[in-house]
Amino acid sequence: MTILTQFSSTADAIELAPPDIEPYRAGNTGVPFVTTLDSGRDGPHAMICAIIHGNELCGAAALDHLLRHDVRPRHGRLTLVFANPQAYAQFDAERPAASRFVEEDMNRVWSPDILSGPRRSVELERARALRPLIDQVDVLLDLHSMQSDCQPLILSGPARKGRKLAANLTSPAVIVADNGHAGGTRLRDYGGFNAPDDQRNALLVECGQHWRHATAIFAIDTAYRFLHRLDMIDADTARPHLLADQSVPAQWIEVTDAIRVNDETCRFTAEYSGLEVIATAGTVIGIDGTREIRTPYDGCVLVMPARRLMPGQTAVRLGRYIDTPSANAD
Repeated sequence: MTILTQFSSTADAIELAPPDIEPYRAGNTGVPFVTTLDSGRDGPHAMICAIIHGNELCGAAALDHLLRHDVRPRHGRLTLVFANPQAYAQFDAERPAASRFVEEDMNRVWSPDILSGPRRSVELERARALRPLIDQVDVLLDLHSMQSDCQPLILSGPARKGRKLAANLTSPAVIVADNGHAGGTRLRDYGGFNAPDDQRNALLVECGQHWRHATAIFAIDTAYRFLHRLDMIDADTARPHLLADQSVPAQWIEVTDAIRVNDETCRFTAEYSGLEVIATAGTVIGIDGTREIRTPYDGCVLVMPARRLMPGQTAVRLGRYIDTPSANAD
């Protein structure tokens, strides 16, 4: 894994170079940059997805690691997806945020109405090409990274099945049960993945700050942990690639509110990086035009506060900590 020492215009250290994914262009599914590994034995169809956002390099590092190490499932099928290779190809360490997408955010288009509608974009055409494969998937791991340096997060969605899958990873990441974005549907929330009574399941893991070396290491850990929990690989295969001495958080976060930006002057009242606990209800944490953004209850947790506050986008999610055993309850 190549490490760089350049700095971006946002003063974030760029410690990673994007892995070369060109060797994986052909794949074996008829869809470029998509490879399915079939064990020939009954079992689930699992998918690990990377680079829905082209500037989030950690997922590419994880898939490159799996492919270079010739990791294969011992039952079922495993599909590895480099989701937005056109955006990824535009990555420039001098302007690292600029390659998030080509024309639109690919992680806001996963509603049937949009996918089946007339609108066109680079990201929509790619999503439509991937959709038939995704419709076959039983369990999805979607690897992402964050703007701020924050403890890794597993976004499980609102259903109990997502929290249980997340808890079964026994990961040091904090589980966050949320409802997605007002600005559009994420891949994690597509179709049966989000339906409480559907057996299909999905997790979105925010592995750390976009360009930190540790974020790529965490993505690799998560990919191997995911495959081990599905019994697709054995413990001996997974163990060398798992982080050592990492404790599982004692609590998970239930998101109650998602604050949407209305005004281009929106700003926070302090520098928040995420997981700050605001002790007192009614505390002003931001100003959005003439509106004060206040915490709705005592002990309010700030989840993934955005650093670029744009109208129509989520500024921050608000939640509360709940003891982890609730996530495992039937």
